[in-house]
Amino acid sequence: MIDVPCLFCDVVSGALPVRSVLSDDVAVAFLDRTPVFKGHVLVVPRRHTLTLADLDVDLVGALFQRVQRVSARMPAALGCDGTFVAINNVVSQSVAHLHVHVVPRRRKDGLRGFFWPRVRYDSDAEADEFAQRLTDALAD
Repeated sequence: MIDVPCLFCDVVSGALPVRSVLSDDVAVAFLDRTPVFKGHVLVVPRRHTLTLADLDVDLVGALFQRVQRVSARMPAALGCDGTFVAINNVVSQSVAHLHVHVVPRRRKDGLRGFFWPRVRYDSDAEADEFAQRLTDALAD
């Protein structure tokens, strides 16, 4: 078996810096570097797992509690109307490590079906601001 480096394992270990908004013993949540909309977060389990089907059953609830928390607090933090939560399993899965997309949504934002246009942050400072707002909202 060939050991292939995993981008999200590098995120989890701290070897690859990201704009983290939540980090605990189960998962790390951070801003997507190519967001559908500004504030788009990825929630990844700390333990390397390829797809949702591969996730240990004892971690399903714990991972989705983190996803639920990010989704629940995102509207107040970012002033959005709601969220879109999605997982790609193999097809369209750009990184071979389970990750859950939590995307801020606004009515009439232009997102149709599964066509995901991508936007860029205007600056590192703007991305830092989005990350901080979400971090603050997720802090207890």
